[in-house]
Amino acid sequence: MDDVLKHLYDVREAAVAIRRFLHGKTFSDYSSDEILQSAVERKFEIIGEALNRLGKQDPSVLSEIREHRSIISFRNILIHYFIRSIFIYDKISDPGFQYF
Repeated sequence: MDDVLKHLYDVREAAVAIRRFLHGKTFSDYSSDEILQSAVERKFEIIGEALNRLGKQDPSVLSEIREHRSIISFRNILIHYFIRSIFIYDKISDPGFQYF
């Protein structure tokens, strides 16, 4: 159970960090700041990896997280493919987008 809680903590902390990083930022800010882009992408990678590991340890907990498959898939895209800034910004700036 400790690992399950650790993974959930990692998801929460990464999501909070993303919101903090992007508070008050525009697309222009985001797209022109390589460090900001890298930080946001890294936190999305952490969220996806934590959910992936959670699913291996306790699939019943993972199944309670809405859109977990999409979140893990997004992580895989970030890790394995080049993503343009606008794709990421569109995701994170959508008011309906849920981090977890």
